[in-house]
Amino acid sequence: MKRIFLLEDDEALRRGVAMALEGPERRVEQAGSLRQGEKRLEEGWFDLLILDVGLPDGSGLELLRRLRRAGDRTPVILLTANDLETDVVAGLELGADDYVTKPFSLAVLRARVNSQLRREGDGQSLVVELPPFRFDFGSMAFTRAGRGVELSKTEQRLLKLLVDNRGQVLRRELLLERVWDGGDFVDENALSVAVRRLRAKLEDAPIRTVYGLGYTWEAGT
Repeated sequence: MKRIFLLEDDEALRRGVAMALEGPERRVEQAGSLRQGEKRLEEGWFDLLILDVGLPDGSGLELLRRLRRAGDRTPVILLTANDLETDVVAGLELGADDYVTKPFSLAVLRARVNSQLRREGDGQSLVVELPPFRFDFGSMAFTRAGRGVELSKTEQRLLKLLVDNRGQVLRRELLLERVWDGGDFVDENALSVAVRRLRAKLEDAPIRTVYGLGYTWEAGT
């Protein structure tokens, strides 16, 4: 089940977009203000975010900026009433993956959404070479200096998040949500234990603790 989050203050437009995008394998959750959006995103993870730039209590760009600073790489499509080049550039430089200018065709938006979900589903790379490590997330085969390493499903998900976002600090809250499908009823200590076990299995792996924030796979190593 793909989970899409839609942040749009125009209720009629929001309902229309949700109806156009929902299906047997998709669920669209909605919010109409920046405050509501922030609260909803704190409660769970999504496969795609659709953020309106102009909101009654702020801008979707503010939310995008905070998400990217926190290491959240969820694909983002911006909805904007402005087609000025500076607005488009600002959104893309903050880390947006695509944008749609209002008024727009629901068919066009649906095609953009399909494209992002396909790309997200493909993953950034199924095979990651970080000598002495080789991680094949397609066949779930992991090696260190040519020797196989057995990882649990939890450790596999944690590892992929870290290496796909290497160089970025991933907050504990985000890791709990992504590794444990929402993080509900999961003891925070479970993350510490999972990181400790992953480090023990991947000797010398550059998994660094950023105290008070979370963890990072150090870039360039």
